Parts: sequence; structure tokens; C-alpha cells
Amino acid sequence: MSDIISIQSHVAYGYVGNRAAVFPLQRLGWDVTAINTVQFSNHTGYGRFIGDVFSADHIRDVVDGIEALTGFARVRALLTGYMGDQTTGAAVLDALARLRAARPETLYCCDPVMGDTGRGFFVREGLPEWMRDQAVPSADIVTPNQFELAWLAGREIVTRDDAVAAAAALRERGPRVVLVTSLVVDDSDPDRIAMLVDTAAGSWRVSTPMIAFETPPNGAGDFTAAMFLAGCLDYGLGDDGPARALARTAAAVKILFEATRAAGSRELALIAVQDDIAAAVDAGVAIERLR
Repeated sequence: MSDIISIQSHVAYGYVGNRAAVFPLQRLGWDVTAINTVQFSNHTGYGRFIGDVFSADHIRDVVDGIEALTGFARVRALLTGYMGDQTTGAAVLDALARLRAARPETLYCCDPVMGDTGRGFFVREGLPEWMRDQAVPSADIVTPNQFELAWLAGREIVTRDDAVAAAAALRERGPRVVLVTSLVVDDSDPDRIAMLVDTAAGSWRVSTPMIAFETPPNGAGDFTAAMFLAGCLDYGLGDDGPARALARTAAAVKILFEATRAAGSRELALIAVQDDIAAAVDAGVAIERLR
């Protein structure tokens, strides 16, 4: 019986989408059912890839099959990442409605993958608006990067107060918890990278050393969202639960990035450090309460 359903892309080689999310969740003890939105030979960052994009009807059929076999009463969370287009997104929200009909307290963690600083949007036209107007209001937890948060909230982010205000504005749309990744603001240490979590109970920022790569690995955001969801399930969404999830997530990302750089690989070194990730704590992670 699944604890988590993860609807994301799949690659045969490498670690992005479900390949970057499912195994870490399993190593943390969660039973995960993976529904793949695509199956590619490898991630698109290599330039050349082979495979198929699955239709929204295909996703609905797979959801039908899982529901008929197991039911959804014990599913605790839905995790989603890159959606491709609005039809896929509509199938995801249909699945969410069915999950919540079976178990109203089912959490939805949405990683609103749309674009990044310096690159802009890399998704199909209309998807950002759909994400803002449909997916984000349905979610309990959202995990945008700084570029995505600024667009979703309609606010420029220059200072840490800007980031907190943008996250609060996003929470007004529905989510209870906002995790901001790859945060760089005016008071940031240039040698460190930060993440910020904002809830009604408070805001916290964590920073870890910036790790330089000749070619940055893909899939880090997918891994981060999965780790943070696991932390929120373990610690809860109230009080300092999301802050504890943030600290554990940052520690795990640091471990993974250090191992990936040491391996000199374009792919995340998930297998090599699986035990360390599973045992990750907040040791060595500087966490700062902002409000």
C-alpha cells in the first residue's frame, strides 16, 4: 500500500524526475508508487534523447488501475514535478481529487517547475498561468525556486524581506508551506547558497557552501522536493516542523552535491551516498529564523 504517489518524468539512464525522487523516499522508509509522465532514454540536458511523452489519458488510466487494485485510503501524499502541459496537469489534479475523496487529509506537494534565473521559462506557453491559477491553490506545499516564486507571487525578489513577502503572498493563494530553493538575495554570502521556508508560524533560512560544477547536475530540484516532503510528513506542517524538514533537506543536498562533485559526474551520486542521505541530520547546517 502506497504512502506517497509521485507523478513525474522518468529516464532510463540517470537521475531526474521520479528517478531522483522515488529512491531517496524509499531509503527514508516511504512506500512510493511512481506514475511516469514520460519515458526518455536520458534527461534532456544531454541534448539528444529518445522516448515518449505519455498522454493525459494514459496517466488517468494508470491512476484508475492503481485505485482499482489498492484504493487510496492510505495514501498520505501526492508529489508532482514537471508536468509538460495543461492536459497533464489536469490529469494530476483529477488524481488529487480522487486521493482526497478517499482520504481528505492527503497532502499535495507541488514543485512548480517552469523556469530558472538566467534561463527564463522553459515550459510550454500557458503552463505558468495554469500552474499559478490551478496547481498552486490546490497544494499544501509548494517548492519553487527564486525565479518561479517571483513570477508566481508577482513580486521582485532582491532582499530576504522580499523573499518572505513573496512566500507569504503565495501562501495567500492556498499552500500552507512554501519552500524557496536556490535563493540569492542582497545579504547572501557569495560562497553559500540558501533555501527558505515560510509558514504561518514563521520563516526560516538555511545556507550551505556553494558547490561549483563544470556542468551542474540535473534533478537536484526533484530530489530536494522529495526530501522536503518526507520531512514534512515526519515532522508535520505546524510549529517548527517545516523548519526541521528544511534543515534535514539542506543537509542531504549538501551530502549529495559533495559526492556528485567528487565523482565528476553529470548525474547525481544517489547510490554512493544513499546511507548518508537516509541518516542526514542538520549537523553543519546554519539555520536562521527570520520571523
